Amino acid sequence: MEKLHTITKETQVQPISSMLNYNGFYGEFGGAYIPPVLAAPLEKLADFFDSEARKESFQKEFIHYLKTYVGRPSPLYYAKRLSEHIGSKIYLKREDLNHTGSHKINNTIGQILIAKSMGAKEIIAETGAGQHGVATATAAALIGIPCKVFMGAIDVKRQTLNVRRMKFLGAEVISTDLGTQTLKDAVDAALGYYIENPESYYLLGSQVGPHPYPKMVGYFQSVIGQEARNQILDTEGRLPDSIFACVGGGSNAIGLFSGFFDDVEVEILGAEGGGNATLDNTAATLSMGKPTIFQGTYSYCLVDTEGNPVESHSIAAGLDYPGISPQHSFLKESNRAKYFAVTDKEAIAAYKLISELEGIIPAIESSHAVALADKILKGQNRLAIINLSGRGDKDVEREF
Repeated sequence: MEKLHTITKETQVQPISSMLNYNGFYGEFGGAYIPPVLAAPLEKLADFFDSEARKESFQKEFIHYLKTYVGRPSPLYYAKRLSEHIGSKIYLKREDLNHTGSHKINNTIGQILIAKSMGAKEIIAETGAGQHGVATATAAALIGIPCKVFMGAIDVKRQTLNVRRMKFLGAEVISTDLGTQTLKDAVDAALGYYIENPESYYLLGSQVGPHPYPKMVGYFQSVIGQEARNQILDTEGRLPDSIFACVGGGSNAIGLFSGFFDDVEVEILGAEGGGNATLDNTAATLSMGKPTIFQGTYSYCLVDTEGNPVESHSIAAGLDYPGISPQHSFLKESNRAKYFAVTDKEAIAAYKLISELEGIIPAIESSHAVALADKILKGQNRLAIINLSGRGDKDVEREF
């Protein structure tokens, strides 16, 4: 495997916020460990993104679509009854109210504009819970570029509503029977297709994979943290004590966290899919994994005793992934953020709790963050923000 950029840990620049724009690495994590056929396309993409994202014309077009199409800014909602239940003041960052129902649309709008400027003739993407697939299909329809979405066969069955939405939007949904037939295998299938068709534009959905994807996804999702920071200051006149988000690949979490990196008084907490509490090393990547090269980047990953990636287990398709964003790995190693495993049972309880207390049905992924906040903040009388990364339409037909 080739590495696009040779950058050492010693060349890093502090403070932590500078890592958002750093070229390829977050501390020791990141890079591009890829087959030679992808080296030129990804170098071209990295250079093009760096140039395009600085242009005022690109910024204006991106902001235009975020406002008039996505519906930003998303509200920061005071969850009164949930706050009373937990014993702390809880605000929800309502990414579930975005067009398509999650934070994923922020990234797909940004990347589809990059793809359009590059003259892309085809969009490919991977999806687990289906939210990124829907957001990609939506953005592709908006711009008018054909779209293929790869999805694990198990996820196709457990996220049938989103599969129908993608097809209705004109996307071709390609089910894969590889491996565990979940998100990891959808990424493998999409990467395999990309290797064979490098002229396509791979619109990766989470903050994972080889450089420049973690950088791009983090940049486009940073709007969440920017808004949340301004909104809490306007509403409360101060920063929160704690912020929470669920973490699978890590894009919604890095979006919120990035607005508070240098505010050391703000505690940053991530909720990983812990699966069945008895499943040892098969869930919660940052809690149970080890650093290794996986799907084009050096980051934490769930591995066996020989260092090979293993199957992950989570009730939430969007968290059912053995890898993690290299930036989250850096935040863990630098002790700027803390990550905790939330079991399926705890997430289901939080899913029902917030639905009954607030009249908001969250995605089962987001419910992990609610469960962690309930556990950490119980009776603490603290001020907190929970990123409600998506809505739960896709989950209501499931048997919990």
